[in-house]
Amino acid sequence: MTLYAICPLSALPSRQPRSFVLLRRDAEGQPRPWPIVVIRWGKHLLGYENRCPHAGTNLDWERGQFLDSSGTRLQCGKHGALFDLASGACIDGPCVGAALTPVALVIDEDEVCVADVELVEAG
Repeated sequence: MTLYAICPLSALPSRQPRSFVLLRRDAEGQPRPWPIVVIRWGKHLLGYENRCPHAGTNLDWERGQFLDSSGTRLQCGKHGALFDLASGACIDGPCVGAALTPVALVIDEDEVCVADVELVEAG
């Protein structure tokens, strides 16, 4: 399995989602931005594509702002859809029944890494 380190684990405070824009190849083989959001919740890491299934827009309502007012669900800044953190399922809003696309994450030597995807490395 190929791993791509995106940040040290210490750079992810608990309950504070962080966005990243990585590069991966599209169906035609061209490098394209791949926005993701990573959330550390205690000892758990969760990752999703930063894209609402309703309209394809980024979730953050301000740069880096992903959580609802209770701080327990992801919220789409465009239409207000709410997503369960653990499953990515839409639980309220225009895309109920849909879900965020998960991103496989692992911790390797105190680095947060994406797995199971081929990225284009910068440089």
